[in-house]
Amino acid sequence: MDVQTVSSALSEENPLADEQCVKLEKTAIKIQSWWRGNVVRRTLLHAALGAWAIQCWWRSVQTKMLEQRRSLALKLYTCQEWAVVKMQAHVRMWQTRRRFLQARQAARIIQSHWRWHASQTRGVIRGHYEVKASRLEIDIEILMT
Repeated sequence: MDVQTVSSALSEENPLADEQCVKLEKTAIKIQSWWRGNVVRRTLLHAALGAWAIQCWWRSVQTKMLEQRRSLALKLYTCQEWAVVKMQAHVRMWQTRRRFLQARQAARIIQSHWRWHASQTRGVIRGHYEVKASRLEIDIEILMT
C-alpha cells in the first residue's frame, strides 16, 4: 500500500485524520529523501573509489611506460656513443698504422740508399809498406764490403 491510498482512505473518514495524514506523508517523504540521498551518496562514493583505484593503476602504468621509454632511450644513446667511440678508435688506429707504414717505408728507402752509398764509397784498405834504401815498396789490397 502506498501513501496516497492511505491518505485518500483516511481523508474520507475524518477531517482531523487528514492533517495527520499530511504530516505523516511529509515525514515519509523526508525519510524517503534521506534514504535515497544515502543510497546516492554511497553509490557515488563507490564510483569515486573505483575511479580513484583506476586512476592510481593508470598512473603506475604510465610511470612504468615512461621508465621503459627512458631506459630504451638511454640504451640507444649508449649504443650510439659506443659506436662512435669504436669508429674513432678504428680511424685513429688506421691513421697511426698508415703513418707507421710510411715511416717504415721511408726508413727502408733511406737504409737501402745508405747501404748503396756506403758500399760505393767505403772500402777496406789493407796493406803494408816497407822503406828500403832509396825506394818505397807498397802492397795495397782494397776490399769492398
